[in-house]
Amino acid sequence: MNAPPALALHQVHVRYGEVTALDGVDLELAPGRVTGLIGMNGSGKSTLMRTAMGMQRPDRGTVRLAGHDPARARSRGLAGYVPQSEAVDWDFPISVREVVMMGRYGHQGPLRRPSRADRAAVDEALDRVELADIAERQIGRLSGGQRKRAFVARGIAQDASLLLLDEPFAGVDKRSEATLVRLLRELAADGRTVLVSTHDLHALPQLADDAVLLLRRVLYHGPVAGALEPAVLARAFGLDPTAEVPA
Repeated sequence: MNAPPALALHQVHVRYGEVTALDGVDLELAPGRVTGLIGMNGSGKSTLMRTAMGMQRPDRGTVRLAGHDPARARSRGLAGYVPQSEAVDWDFPISVREVVMMGRYGHQGPLRRPSRADRAAVDEALDRVELADIAERQIGRLSGGQRKRAFVARGIAQDASLLLLDEPFAGVDKRSEATLVRLLRELAADGRTVLVSTHDLHALPQLADDAVLLLRRVLYHGPVAGALEPAVLARAFGLDPTAEVPA
């Protein structure tokens, strides 16, 4: 029997009052691949991620993560989420290590007492994202790129099989961007599924195996090269189909 998709959305509709954010989205992601989520502002990228995580209930349609509904998948630690910077209270008095340790909550008892295995998982995750030397620093004192890496580390420590990253490269330095790209490729090679929204079409071929072009519904899902075809981009961005495709 074949394993279920890492993420499956079927005819998902989401409305905010009179505004349609998602209009019949159908999407399946297989394990072990990085998928870039592309679309203009307001195309529904953040809503799709929040709906996939169970943070936004769809008006219609179904969402499954590894065959489970989002609430059960989150309780089992199957999915990790890196939100946009604006969605986080950076003044909250919590260290980088404590943020990463949150990824271990599903492995702990009700008292949230870290075990030796929890501490080892956090240490390993901090090493992988190159933040071990500032693990005790308050999260708000980090640069933009370091903050994103801290939340990726939380997903790694959580041992999530699906990682959703909402604009992780916005406002980050080149070192952090390169570190994140390398890390996401490594996680996919380990068999995890990564969905990352981005506006950077130039970096897409180095980042992703596949691309999803979204404009409230899925306009394209397939190899990155196909997503960068001028005619395909024009459907979502209103670009001139004769314009040069980003290299």
